[in-house]
Amino acid sequence: MSSPAHSNRTKLLWTVAVAVLAAAALTGAVDGLGEEYAERAFGRALVTFAVARTLNGVISVAQGTELAVEPAGVGMIFSLGQILDPINDLVERFSTVMLVATSSLGLQNILLDMTSWWGVSALLLLIGAFLLVRLWWPAGGTDDTESGFFSAGLAIKLLLFAVFLRFAVPLLIIASTLVFDTFLAAEQAAAVQALEATSAEIEAVNEEVAASPVDEDASMLQRFNNWVDQSLDSLNVEERLKGLGERVSNATEHIINLIVIFVFQTILMPLLFLWLLAEALKTIAKRTAGLGG
Repeated sequence: MSSPAHSNRTKLLWTVAVAVLAAAALTGAVDGLGEEYAERAFGRALVTFAVARTLNGVISVAQGTELAVEPAGVGMIFSLGQILDPINDLVERFSTVMLVATSSLGLQNILLDMTSWWGVSALLLLIGAFLLVRLWWPAGGTDDTESGFFSAGLAIKLLLFAVFLRFAVPLLIIASTLVFDTFLAAEQAAAVQALEATSAEIEAVNEEVAASPVDEDASMLQRFNNWVDQSLDSLNVEERLKGLGERVSNATEHIINLIVIFVFQTILMPLLFLWLLAEALKTIAKRTAGLGG
């Protein structure tokens, strides 16, 4: 059986905890920070998703124009298609992952609006007030059989459930963002920049191909001059294709890194945090189980 001093100290701690929780719920400070971080994460995911769609688009254009320019005889689009084949399927899968990640962040925004609703805060305040009454009412926190209705221990469990319901979403958003900013932000930015450069280079090759149509009505001399010009240009393009092949190889690594980053941030990290928070609240509930007895 706990001493009166220990019991009073426990009651004071719970009183302070209820006051802090009530202040956090009423001021919306945690919600404001969570909303700011959620908007940043959502915008970052949208930018990455746009880069993935752009890269997918320029690759599709490059592969789709292969037959149209093949009669020119320079053969550079065939080489480009071979270079882009290994990354094509990966980019499509990357686009799907980014769609799921962006949807997950959008869902977090919706849940944040729901948990910050005044009704959830009112529930938290009501349970907190009930707990304080049960703790400080004469004999209310020491004898369940005489106090009637609910025990202080049960009130604590209800309060912890309300805390999880009210603050789990903003806290997981804040925690995920802090982890991302500390460990993943620099790598994500570098990967996105590399993919943007790859998209720009592929698009430049596409534009060069589109700017060199075959004129069926040209004279023999004009066709010969065009063929010479295209052959000279192809020498430069072949050199660029070698550099593009290295960039595409690096882009594959960057895409895999981005997939890992966003799966971790938008799926694994929230699930892990919710589990840890639930376990922490369960531990608190177990340690205070005897408060009302």
